Amino acid sequence: MDIVVEHLKKHGIKPSVQRVAIMRYLMEHCNHPTVDAIYCALQSAMPTLSRTTVYNTLSLLEEKDALSVLTIDSRNIHYDGDTRPHAHFMCRRCKQIYDVPMPDGDVDCKSAMPQGFRVEHTHLYYDGLCGKCADN
Repeated sequence: MDIVVEHLKKHGIKPSVQRVAIMRYLMEHCNHPTVDAIYCALQSAMPTLSRTTVYNTLSLLEEKDALSVLTIDSRNIHYDGDTRPHAHFMCRRCKQIYDVPMPDGDVDCKSAMPQGFRVEHTHLYYDGLCGKCADN
């Protein structure tokens, strides 16, 4: 079975042509795209695809925990098809977002949560200058 279809089904999502294409794009491109970037990348191969369909599909994928939503950029929401625990680094100059291995330890502060609180998602963001921009 196709890994993308399997991923969608695992998260309780019926695999339509559009959902498979969007999830495949996210899984194959680790560039943390925005709605517009996904739309532009897929539109030529899928002329009937709309931005609304992309947005609605991403909302469903988020709701079912099939992707991660990044709010590291104050101007744009970015999407990540890799749901394994990891952090993100955004270069302040070129705006590129990089995956960073998650450090060991209690990064989501579960031990500091008040009684009865349940952590469901942890987002760890760094910013600064990437290696290319730091050298310039």
